[in-house]
Amino acid sequence: MSPARFPRALLHPRHWPTWIALGLLRLLCLLPIAGSLALGEGLGWLLGRVARSRRNVVLTNLRLCFPALSERERHELADAHFRALGAGVFEAGLAWWASNARLARRLEVSGLEHLDAALRRGGVILLSGHFTTLELGARMAAMQRAFHPMYRPLNNPLVEFLTSRWRSQRAGVPAIPKDDLRALVRALREGRAIWYAPDQALDRHQSVWASFFGVPTLTITATSRLARMGRASVVPYFPERHGSRYRLRFHPALENFPGADEVADANRVNRTIEEGVRAAPAQYFWVHKRFKARPPGEADVYRPR
Repeated sequence: MSPARFPRALLHPRHWPTWIALGLLRLLCLLPIAGSLALGEGLGWLLGRVARSRRNVVLTNLRLCFPALSERERHELADAHFRALGAGVFEAGLAWWASNARLARRLEVSGLEHLDAALRRGGVILLSGHFTTLELGARMAAMQRAFHPMYRPLNNPLVEFLTSRWRSQRAGVPAIPKDDLRALVRALREGRAIWYAPDQALDRHQSVWASFFGVPTLTITATSRLARMGRASVVPYFPERHGSRYRLRFHPALENFPGADEVADANRVNRTIEEGVRAAPAQYFWVHKRFKARPPGEADVYRPR
C-alpha cells in the first residue's frame, strides 16, 4: 500500500487551530523527555480538577473495579490517572516525532522471545488495551518487530490523516481500519502481526456479556474471531511508564485460544487485559465509559450521585 496523498482540504482555515496545536506539541517534544512529561502531568492534574464530569467517570470506574480501595485511595488513584493522561499527550508526540535512538535509551523490553516464537508459527494478534501510553507503547513495540496497527478512524480529519500516516511510517507497514476484515485476515494468514485493543468496542451485535474486574461488561468477540479466521496466535503485550522510563512486556501466546465458547474467550481476553491494568493501574484509560452499556434492568452507573 502506498501512502495516502495529502488532501489539500486539510489546509482550510478551519483546521488551522489543529495545525497550531500540533506545531506547539512538536516544539514541546524537543524538551528533555523528563521535562515534557512533568509538564504534561501538571496539565493533566489540572484537568482532573476542573473536568468534573470526567472525574466522575474515573471515580465510578475505580469504585466498580477496585471496591476494596478507600475513598481517599480512589481519589489519589484518580489524580495519578489524570497526571498520566496529561503525560500521554506528550507521549503521543514522542511516538510521532522522536527518533528510535532517543526512545531506546529509556526502554526496557522483556518477553520478546514469546512474540518471535509465535511469528514463527504464523500470524500474530498483539493484544493490548487502551492505556495512556497507547501511542508510545505501540511505537516502542514497532521498534522491536513490524506490525499493522489496527485503528478506528478519528472524528478530526486532520488528526486522522496524520495519525494514520505516522503510525504506518513508525510501524513499518500500513495501518488497517478495524472494519476492514478482509485486510486483517489476509495480513494474519500471510504471517504478519496486527496490533489490537478490544476494550473500547461497544458493538452489541458482535459482543457478549463478560466479566471485567468482576463487573458484567459488554465485550466484543472479535479477538477470537480474528484469531480463528486468520489462524493466528494471540500474544498479549503491555507498556508501563516508570517516571520517564518505559517497560514493554510481551507475554506468552494464549494457549488453546480461541476455544469453542465465545463467552469463555471474552472472559479470558478481559482477564488478560486486567493483568496489564494491575501492573500500571493509573495508566489505564479510566476516563472511558467502559460500563456505559448495562445488562437489562441495571441502572446507569455514571449518573452523578
